[in-house]
Amino acid sequence: MTAKKVTGSEAVILSLLEEGVDTIFGYPGGAIMPVYDALYDHDKNVKHILTRHEQGAVHGAQGYARVTGKPGICFATSGPGATNLLTGIADAMIDSTPLVCITGQVASPLLGTDAFQESDIVGMSIPVTKWNYQVTTPEEIPEAIAQAFYVANSGRPGPVLIDLTKDAQFGELDFEYKKCTKIRSYLPEMPVDPHDVKAAADLIDVAKKPMVLFGHGIIIGRAEDELKAFVEKTGIPAAWTILGLSALPTDHPQNVGMLGMHGNYGPNLLTNEADLIIAVGMRFDDRVTGKVSEYAKKAKIVHIEIDPAEVDKIIKTDVTVVGDAKKALKMLTANVKENNHSEWMEEFHKCMEIEREKVIDKDIHPTKPGLTMGEVINLASEKTNHDAILVTDVGQHQMIAQRYFKFKHSRSNVTSGGLGTMGFCLPASMGAQLGAPNRTVIAVIGDGGFQMTIQELGTIAQNKLPVKIIVLNNHFLGMVRQWQQLFFEKRYSFTELQNPDFITIGKGFGIDGHSVDKREDLESGIQKMLDHDGPYLLEVTIEKEDNVFPMVPTGASVSDVMLEP
Repeated sequence: MTAKKVTGSEAVILSLLEEGVDTIFGYPGGAIMPVYDALYDHDKNVKHILTRHEQGAVHGAQGYARVTGKPGICFATSGPGATNLLTGIADAMIDSTPLVCITGQVASPLLGTDAFQESDIVGMSIPVTKWNYQVTTPEEIPEAIAQAFYVANSGRPGPVLIDLTKDAQFGELDFEYKKCTKIRSYLPEMPVDPHDVKAAADLIDVAKKPMVLFGHGIIIGRAEDELKAFVEKTGIPAAWTILGLSALPTDHPQNVGMLGMHGNYGPNLLTNEADLIIAVGMRFDDRVTGKVSEYAKKAKIVHIEIDPAEVDKIIKTDVTVVGDAKKALKMLTANVKENNHSEWMEEFHKCMEIEREKVIDKDIHPTKPGLTMGEVINLASEKTNHDAILVTDVGQHQMIAQRYFKFKHSRSNVTSGGLGTMGFCLPASMGAQLGAPNRTVIAVIGDGGFQMTIQELGTIAQNKLPVKIIVLNNHFLGMVRQWQQLFFEKRYSFTELQNPDFITIGKGFGIDGHSVDKREDLESGIQKMLDHDGPYLLEVTIEKEDNVFPMVPTGASVSDVMLEP
């Protein structure tokens, strides 16, 4: 590329175009205004989504990143604009979502003077970014952006932040862009050690009751085919974390369900019967392990993980394979013997029958008068032929949706995992729809989380995004209420909500919708939502004390899973 004289703000946009960016989420303000002025000349090359709040911008970028595998991009101004990104950045950090966040900053002579809308966003974001950098001269911009993309999307992905002083945006430079392929002292992934693979294979070949636990690392590493090949060759049952969902089709015969606090009965109960756990691309989160001292006491542990910092952090391993999941699984499959664990699989099937009788049938085919979350989710999945992208918020509806929505394709489940961010769903569904414009996107939200970012209905309407929104309304902060019911003697302390008329609010933004509160109207209501051309808001009134089971209480062993109150 021949160098040409441009301003720093122009260099920002040209650098993003060199990285193939086609969508930016953001909210303009004084300190980022030069970048927005430069963006004005490139509206045919890149789509900018004006959100109604900076938190909407960062969650939108997350949704886009999760369905595409490419870094999500968001802009914000200095001070409160930048600080409003922090929740989404922290969410992306713990869920390994690649983001490039660009914030404006006061001019460099004003740094440290408490100038208008000055905040130390670099200092504040250090704990929740993979890398960040403050640019004070225009010449730094191309290299900083190139490094940002490399860091965000290499190894274990994550969010990065570049803070641009206003004088760096106004200044000029001779623009030349070179993509970054290497940074000294930064090693994004370790080469997979064949000796570790062989040691893991030896344990797998002799195990009588092995289990595969797969997480988000499968999807991040695009290792879905390798996972499928491995479990099919070995005959090992495979269970998923909440962020691993959709990596293996729901109807795969060796997919035995979800791990964790509200996971399926079999994977939780039988964890403590397994003699070998093969964990791939997951980090043994506390919601998966329950009481650590009681976790998988009969099992040896094989951990396949790209981030060495996660190894032995929670659960001590017998064999560790550090490296990319795709490469490691391919090598492991070549080293293991073909096997069959039909008797062991039958134990999972028996557990599923128990769960079906005690929990599932009551959830999706209830006989009680009020509507349940389970029947809504199950019907929505069936009506989309299990082929939609599901975006969820956080709470009871999230756990129910993970349990009863079914998937055929990877990158179809978008939710806030590690941070558990209420308000995530609505803006993330915008990003998911923009990242996968030809797929149906269903946003399932509780009435509490909906009101945290409800203003993004305006963004959805303005951009004519055909997101199908289901609000499950029980007039409570449902998950907290469930705990109050079970463990705090039904002392419902500040969890009941007086909600507005959601349908009227939606129509005020220009989004059509209607409410359902009777079972006989549910199927036609969901069909009407799906048939509608454009975004649609379906409010479903559900029972106030509709709870999520199974459940592993905090501090309990996973084998102490509750199937009913």
